Amino acid sequence: MVYITGDTHGDLSLFKNPKLKKLNDDDILIICGDFGFLWDGSEKEQKAIEALSKKKYTICFVDGAHENFDMLNAYRPYRFKGGTAHKISPNIFHLMRGEIFTFCGKTFFCMGGGESDDIDMRQEGRSWWKDEMPNAEEMKNGADNLKSADFQVDYVITHEAPAMAKDFIRLHTNSAMKQTPINTYLQELMKNVEYNHWFFGSLHIDLQISKKMTAVFNEIIKIR
Repeated sequence: MVYITGDTHGDLSLFKNPKLKKLNDDDILIICGDFGFLWDGSEKEQKAIEALSKKKYTICFVDGAHENFDMLNAYRPYRFKGGTAHKISPNIFHLMRGEIFTFCGKTFFCMGGGESDDIDMRQEGRSWWKDEMPNAEEMKNGADNLKSADFQVDYVITHEAPAMAKDFIRLHTNSAMKQTPINTYLQELMKNVEYNHWFFGSLHIDLQISKKMTAVFNEIIKIR
């Protein structure tokens, strides 16, 4: 089975959720960005990765805005389930931008990246990396892979939301929502790609946007 959840931000306690204790070797948990366990390389962080590596299930994540991209990009690209990933440990994989993976017989288009809301308070190379935003090559990679798949996938997994979803949440919560180039890019994908359901993190809210789109944060959603 495949399960979807939101940003974990390096919080090991989130993996104590009773729902996750039922997962076994055949199950996959996908995190919609801001995994956060690759941040400072501290002993505490290394122990957390070791603890996650002992889980029976496979942990996959798209990157968010709050990752140490120097650490993440130091891993060698690795072919995994039909796409390209970074293998963090035997059961932990970073799903690289614009790649399509096959899990449990279903296809997943994955696009990480986003923009930090508090960028002015962060220091480049220590708490902020310019690589947080997808570049033109990564966006083209996504478009090319979707074209090769005839613009049809079963699921879309992103950290950021398409522009219309941000507009919906802004109206629903009466909160300010900044639009960035990645939101526009994802909006364009919406117009051309056929998919069963789209899940995204980043906004720290659990909300059904439409029949085919869900913002996820704390929930753990079983999709197959």
